Amino acid sequence: MIQKIFYISTVSIGLLAQTPLSLEEAIQKAWAQQPGLLAGAAMVERARAEADAQRALRLPTLAAGIAMTRTDEPMMAFGTKLNQARIAQADFMPNSLNHPDPVTGVGATLTLTQPLYAGGRLEAASRAGADMAQAEAASQERRRQQVALAVVQAYFGAEVAEQGVTFAEDTLRQGTETERFVQARVDQGLMLKSESERARAFRAQSEAGLVEARQKLASARSALTLLMGEESLQAVLSTPVAGDVPELPAAAGMRGDLEAARLQVEAARESLNVQRGLLKPEVGLTLTAGTARQNWSQGGTWTTASVGAKWTFSFTEQRRVQAERAGVRAAELSQKWQQQQANREVDEARRAVETAKARMTYARIAVEASE
Repeated sequence: MIQKIFYISTVSIGLLAQTPLSLEEAIQKAWAQQPGLLAGAAMVERARAEADAQRALRLPTLAAGIAMTRTDEPMMAFGTKLNQARIAQADFMPNSLNHPDPVTGVGATLTLTQPLYAGGRLEAASRAGADMAQAEAASQERRRQQVALAVVQAYFGAEVAEQGVTFAEDTLRQGTETERFVQARVDQGLMLKSESERARAFRAQSEAGLVEARQKLASARSALTLLMGEESLQAVLSTPVAGDVPELPAAAGMRGDLEAARLQVEAARESLNVQRGLLKPEVGLTLTAGTARQNWSQGGTWTTASVGAKWTFSFTEQRRVQAERAGVRAAELSQKWQQQQANREVDEARRAVETAKARMTYARIAVEASE
């Protein structure tokens, strides 16, 4: 009974380990758990958060402060009592002004600051952040495309390697049987000893071929494991090499690296506008409410509203404008270079497809001739 239960459990584990795995499922699993893609998704999340922070530059800022002071400095003591709204006639006596008693007070302020105009740099920073976030998302899409390509190569590479192992095992069996047959004829004096040595060499070559085939299979499987995780080691690859092209998960839009390069150019241009905005004047609105109290029941309150403008000239910022211009040129040239590389890769892929079709035609004819 125990042996029967153990046999059933072993069969169940074997069936579980031999779960069929299609090419589409392999790509989806790699997209879901490949560490490089997970890191890329975190980078996209970070870029989007930074873009949100850049958009928030147009929003008002609120600052709150609270402090407790105790002082006998004449000006500070008189000012503190004035803020507390408890100045009396005796406080104007020369002796009280010159040598005041220590004054204790608790104060709080609330300040609202709203930028009204900043030379256009806030809007440019917001657009630059959005462009960089979209560029990172496009780069992530390109990484997904590259992972899908790697999965396809590893998947079919593993299947071809498995067939190679099967062929190498058949060749080794043939070599072993040939060596046995020839050795028997040599022992009977019907064949020369050189034929036995030749058969032994063929068998040894077949053994080396089997070792090489198994090494290729292990390499292909390890590549698939690196992309999908340890569970893919024992999976049965169910999408055949020779068959109709399976419908794979579609990639969104154009090549991600080209889209990222285009958006990086836009972001560089907006960064130039940000730097130019630093050379322009700023206008802002400030609202402040404050209170200073001797205790909860006695104290003073006040409010302040102001609109101010400032302009700062800096040779450093001028030089940085020139640096940003150079950055724009670099981004544009990088985009052009990536486009040229992409065009070449497309041409190479077309030629590779044509070559593969020609080889398949030749192989098909060779198989028919051999049959």
